[in-house]
Amino acid sequence: MPPLMIDVRAAEDLRDVVHRAVQAVSEGKLVVFPTETIYGVAARAMDADAVARMAEVKGRRSGNPFALAIKSFEEARDYVPDMSPLAQRLARRCWPGPVTLVVDDCHPESLVRQLPELVQRAVSPEQKIGLRVPGHAIVLDVLRMVAGPLALTSANRSGQTDARTAEEAVESLGDDVDLVLDDGPTRFGQPSSVVYVREDGFEILRPGVVPERTLKRLTSLMLLFVCTGNTCRSPMAESLCRKELSERLHCSMDDLEDRGIVVVSAGIAAMAGGRATAEAVEVMNKCGVDLRFHEAQPLTEPLVRHADVVFAMTQSHREAIVSQWPGAAERTRLLCQSGGDVADPIGGPLERYQRCGEQIRREVKARLDELNL
Repeated sequence: MPPLMIDVRAAEDLRDVVHRAVQAVSEGKLVVFPTETIYGVAARAMDADAVARMAEVKGRRSGNPFALAIKSFEEARDYVPDMSPLAQRLARRCWPGPVTLVVDDCHPESLVRQLPELVQRAVSPEQKIGLRVPGHAIVLDVLRMVAGPLALTSANRSGQTDARTAEEAVESLGDDVDLVLDDGPTRFGQPSSVVYVREDGFEILRPGVVPERTLKRLTSLMLLFVCTGNTCRSPMAESLCRKELSERLHCSMDDLEDRGIVVVSAGIAAMAGGRATAEAVEVMNKCGVDLRFHEAQPLTEPLVRHADVVFAMTQSHREAIVSQWPGAAERTRLLCQSGGDVADPIGGPLERYQRCGEQIRREVKARLDELNL
């Protein structure tokens, strides 16, 4: 029997499409999904029979694993409890998106151990697991409603051309799948980049949408300083941090990104494009830093998600950040190691700015020591 095809673009209510797909995978059926890269075929990973059937349909040799499609970066740590800082960094910055991260799978508390044995062999034959959060709303909605992850592979027979349209997927897989969701040609038209992440670096196992130079940039350590308006405290902290790092690494401040370190600042209530206060500019000028061209920026979800460490000037700033982005709680800390606040000098005399700058300088040095930078 030919598969049921649903034109996602013509659907009156996408929730109905999602529910059909959820029902299908829950019943052990194989579903062809659109993703942002190429079309994929998926089975519920808790269903050994469905995964075995997918391997047979695919014609895949043993030892060539399926990826696990999961809901989010936060869920990845359930499957890789000892996920390295580098892998976490790439996951936060690349997902949802066209990158499959391959990481070592040897932790006894990994949720992979709870999958059926056949599925464990299908997704982790060599104690490595490929994880992906696809950047397509339909797949993400299904993942949120299905119990457990999906085993995911490209919607074509092994050795055949990747499917960029639903028609190409059906041409390749024919009647061996049960449901096909047609959302037109995929956005990128090429596979995800498959990246094996070690403790100290990464290796591209399969070139894809994201090139190596972009992946290298995404592995940079990012420090984010946050205050209210991003016109005095946080830009002073940013500039003092960049100056201190350049001295420690014996390079110019402009070369820090080439050394794999990005330092930025933002404000919880900042107006985009605002300038640093005249007093902050003067105080930083005496420290050998030019703040005249600083442009304030508001704190955004991508900034928080990309940051390895978020340094808040006050407890109220930290509370505001964690309240809006709970997933960043363990990465968000006060700049002051003592737990105190960096007092706001705004509206005060130059001497208050000088005391503030000196406090920030001391705390930045201590934090960099703590990070072994």
